[in-house]
Amino acid sequence: MDPLSDLLALLRPQGTLSACLDAGGSWSVRFPEAEDSLKCAALASGGCWLEVDGERPVRLEAGDCFLLPHGRPFRLASDLCLPPRDAAAAVAGARDGVATLGTGGDAFLVSARFALAGPQAGLLLDLLPPMVHVRGGPNDGDGAALHWSIERLAEELREPRPGSALVAGHLAHMVLVQALRRHLNEDVHGPRGGMGWLFALADRRLAAALAALHADPGRRWTLQDLAGLAGMSRSTFALRFRETVGEPPMDYLARWRMALAADRLARTTESVAAVAWSLGYASETAFGTAFKRIMGHSPRRHGRTRAASPPVVRDRQAHYASAPGALHT
Repeated sequence: MDPLSDLLALLRPQGTLSACLDAGGSWSVRFPEAEDSLKCAALASGGCWLEVDGERPVRLEAGDCFLLPHGRPFRLASDLCLPPRDAAAAVAGARDGVATLGTGGDAFLVSARFALAGPQAGLLLDLLPPMVHVRGGPNDGDGAALHWSIERLAEELREPRPGSALVAGHLAHMVLVQALRRHLNEDVHGPRGGMGWLFALADRRLAAALAALHADPGRRWTLQDLAGLAGMSRSTFALRFRETVGEPPMDYLARWRMALAADRLARTTESVAAVAWSLGYASETAFGTAFKRIMGHSPRRHGRTRAASPPVVRDRQAHYASAPGALHT
């Protein structure tokens, strides 16, 4: 798989909550932090302001999406000068997953919140920026696919039919992937600068090195190997990778290996030694040292903890039935 698919497959976003916000007139609403989850929302029609804690406010227009990988608190408003209402109170009267603010009719937003499975979720989310704003732009290529998915998701939530919960869940996943694709495309054709794993994927030469690492994480990579794949000198590659991703190439490789190891130790019966060898470690001791440094505990303790506490599988229909909660949890 490609690096983006690898990351999403390991995060295993699940337990989607989808809902709509229909706002009009003068309005402002603040949403609390949502830990261990990824928020994805898109403006189906109209326009409004988005203000995420710690980030500059951005204007959203029809077709725009935003992702909050770290679940930071945020505010949506017709005017940022207005004092915000608490989301729980603002959407208390939501019906069938649609919450109306003010008069309604000026801005229609669809949102989904994904619970992230696995103890490695936090480790992987550190690779993503705190906010991703994706502009609707021209209705071509990925833009057309994203626009179609947003419209269909809004339709399923506005007018529920038999099977709508399942369809909405799949559409929400499509919006998430297509928004990330478009974000990468925007960076390629109009660099905005910034630090993070996604910015590296938008760089053709760095992306070649990342793809190789993900394709063969157990190989005993050297800086020279990766620099050669990127068509750079070792010093230039090391500097560019660190400036773009936020950490040195070998630190990134170690982090990715530990994420893979944590997933396998939690979900399979493989021995620690087998996992260590497959990921390029010459000894179980070396692997254990690296695992504890990055994950905070030993690989054996990790496996025992996961075995003692199997993940809870929520009832999908009951989970979707609480869709209004997607707006404020």
